Amino acid sequence: MKRLIFCALMLALQITVFAAETPAPLTDTELDIAEIVAEIQTAGKPYVKNGYAVFTADKNARHVGIAVDFENFNTIHSFMKKNLRDENYEIKDSVYFYVMRLPKNTSQIDYRLVIDGLWTVDPNNPQTVYSPETSLMLSRFYTNIEKEEATETISSGTVRFVYKGKSGESIRLGGNFTNWDSWIYKLVEVSPGTYQLDLPLPPGTYEYAFYTGMTSFPDESNPERCYTNDGKVASLLVVN
Repeated sequence: MKRLIFCALMLALQITVFAAETPAPLTDTELDIAEIVAEIQTAGKPYVKNGYAVFTADKNARHVGIAVDFENFNTIHSFMKKNLRDENYEIKDSVYFYVMRLPKNTSQIDYRLVIDGLWTVDPNNPQTVYSPETSLMLSRFYTNIEKEEATETISSGTVRFVYKGKSGESIRLGGNFTNWDSWIYKLVEVSPGTYQLDLPLPPGTYEYAFYTGMTSFPDESNPERCYTNDGKVASLLVVN
């Protein structure tokens, strides 16, 4: 009997260890980044790939970090090191890299590198600018991404709701600011397939959705999501 119990415990332990060692499937973001990293072979100018900014640095440093303007240079993001291997899987070279998701509607990034504790411009990027606010030279990277129209706060207390679709549609707006009455506000087609509505809203957190007929759907230009009390998917917006 003891032998049977021992065997059962060992089998359970093996199953537990196997489950613990089974890797979780990669997310879409992790797959995107893995594809980008696989293509990095040398240090060079920053570039854009699939909505990500890719920065690289020479292998000789002990540590490389980056701080960017849209975070007010408050955070230093550490680079990772990629080893490049030959056909015998021997390390032949290496390169530092950092992959950053581009914020929405970003046309340029001003940044500084931190190489072995020293703040400096990017030696691989010849584009630099002087910042009067910091009295420092900054590296500048033009992302060359066309600004996309999206729902956003355009002025203090005013939100511009944007929907992109087919020309000639009838698109309404409803949310917790209308007690989910979707017949109060209708978006205006400002150009073929582009609909907008400017709405004053006080500071707060708002749930909303677009409507066509009796069907509601979230705002595709706003990635923030929530669930309404009746279980439907809606968009979430914070007005400061």
